Amino acid sequence: MRVGIYVRVSTQRQAQAQTIEQQLERLQSYAHDQGWVVTSQALFRDDGYSGSTLKRPGLEKLRDCAAARELDLVLVTAPDRLARNYVHQVLLLEELAQYACQVEFLDRPMSQDPHDQLLLQIRGAVAEYERTLIAERMRRGRLRKLQAGLLLPWTNPPYGYRLDPERPRDPAGVRLEEAEAAIVQAIYGWYLEGGMSLFGVTQKLQKAGIPTSEGRPRWNTSTVRGILTNPSYTGQVYANRRKRSTADDWIPVAPIPALVSPDAFARVQARMVQNQQFAMRNNQSEEYLLRALVSCGVCGLGCNARSLNPRHRYYYCRGKLDAVQSCRDEKCRARYIPSGPLDELVWQDLCALLTDPGQLSQALQRAHAGYWLPQELQAQRDSLRRGRARLRQQQERLTEAYLDKVMGLEEYGRRRRDLEQRERAFAEQERQLESQVDRQTEVAVLAASLEAFCHRVQEGLASASFERRRQLVELLIDRVIVTNGEVEIRYVIPTTPASERTHSCQLRSDYRKPD
Repeated sequence: MRVGIYVRVSTQRQAQAQTIEQQLERLQSYAHDQGWVVTSQALFRDDGYSGSTLKRPGLEKLRDCAAARELDLVLVTAPDRLARNYVHQVLLLEELAQYACQVEFLDRPMSQDPHDQLLLQIRGAVAEYERTLIAERMRRGRLRKLQAGLLLPWTNPPYGYRLDPERPRDPAGVRLEEAEAAIVQAIYGWYLEGGMSLFGVTQKLQKAGIPTSEGRPRWNTSTVRGILTNPSYTGQVYANRRKRSTADDWIPVAPIPALVSPDAFARVQARMVQNQQFAMRNNQSEEYLLRALVSCGVCGLGCNARSLNPRHRYYYCRGKLDAVQSCRDEKCRARYIPSGPLDELVWQDLCALLTDPGQLSQALQRAHAGYWLPQELQAQRDSLRRGRARLRQQQERLTEAYLDKVMGLEEYGRRRRDLEQRERAFAEQERQLESQVDRQTEVAVLAASLEAFCHRVQEGLASASFERRRQLVELLIDRVIVTNGEVEIRYVIPTTPASERTHSCQLRSDYRKPD
């Protein structure tokens, strides 16, 4: 019998306490008593991985080996070592049983008896409840420590501060780093009293050769903004400062040495709000149809809009700016892009797309890996069924030949496994074909929705005002990439009425990766 062993501990502290070695010793001793040999390749362990998730390297290898029919039995000390969540336990047990691999728990031996299955469900539910209870206790304990001023909400201190290496989360151990503290005070002074912009402050830091907190020579405006908006510099640490939280949601933790006065901090915030209201990117006096939607295909940076005079307006790559703004050592060599011809080109392409929904249907079908015609689907399904029927007949004849002693057991087993493998391949092809049928139904529904959307927005395209054109461009265009004389337009077409209210800039953008 081919036996495997799975062990897991949920924290690094448990791993260091050798509890995983204790599990291994118990399981190996049990296997030895049963006369089973466990090879080193059949030992699967997860040190410091939570049982609430299935994404564990040791468990992944175990499932792969079971799928390859390399295991007949897996030994585990208890069900909660396999998974904390009852649903995950059932999923794993059924998956392994599908590959003819059984699971045996030392602490709680289970069988197919209904009482044992009920106990497994109850224990899984209790383990899941315990995990939720522990997480809630930890959250409340952390909140109480924050409110009592006994725990810092961050492990990396703000620029200008240092932590006690022996007590990195203790607010009492926060101290000033004098050189950096002077830089922070200078940044507030330059921005507030010197009248500098964020870019001006960033440029001054870089020209002075002052390194960042990570020791890098280049500063950027977002780092300077983070310093100017961090209330910790007023001498009070706050927790719960999430992106969407307000000052009312902040939790005051503990006082630390102050670098700026509360009045100066408030004046800086007021000036930043005022500057933002008058920022160039919010100035929409010029009509740029593709504002904030054009990217440079040469270097990959975004393009800004610029007007030299009322007759000459351009989109230009941000890589042509100063190194502080572009974060690039070399300036981009891409040419300036006349905004008028590009706006007109993109608008005409958008109108052609909306007046010919067939293009969208074809793109949708390509995105879903092609499609079969109904008669082709039926012919393919019939062919697969005939193939499986022939395989079953061959299996029956093979069994008859073995019973008649025409061949030996070893030869029979080899041929039988080959036929079973071919049958599984046929079954997988049939499953994929059925999913293709379902996918084609989905594509048909989406195509009908796209066509209905196009019909709704076709009216008035020729006489649309600039505001109307801009609304459609923001809704339907994700990016316009210009590489010298070539233009690539990436569309985002809504497939449901609800999605028609979501602009492309609000969608996920993690697919935007360089080729």
